[in-house]
Amino acid sequence: MATPQPSKSVKSYLEAWGNSSFAPTGLATLIAPLHLRPAQPLPLLFVPVLLFSSYANLQGFKIDSAGLTAATSGTYALLAYRRRNVGGFRNKFLSIRGAVRGCAIAIGVVNTLAAGWVYATGNREKEKQHRAENPRWA
Repeated sequence: MATPQPSKSVKSYLEAWGNSSFAPTGLATLIAPLHLRPAQPLPLLFVPVLLFSSYANLQGFKIDSAGLTAATSGTYALLAYRRRNVGGFRNKFLSIRGAVRGCAIAIGVVNTLAAGWVYATGNREKEKQHRAENPRWA
């Protein structure tokens, strides 16, 4: 009989989500189709910042990437939540566009919490030592 796995704590889930390079890429993937048609330049400015954050995370700068992800995701979620939706309640929640918008806001809030946790509790010396021992482009 297999031994049961110990349950993970909320802290471990937050650290795993905050250290992931997938989270900002997923949010950028949802933001792009929402604001490309019709073209809205201001919300589209969040996409390259989130993709850069994902790139920085892959290069070993996990704490700095988490800070950038938290700031960008939180700003986007706040602005998207405040945005007026033409068409009332039905278009806001009961359409495909409304569902994607809701998912983008939810992922933005979760990114803000998780990446903010990683940024606040990160150990920069340990990260610097890890980058020195595991160079990405050597």
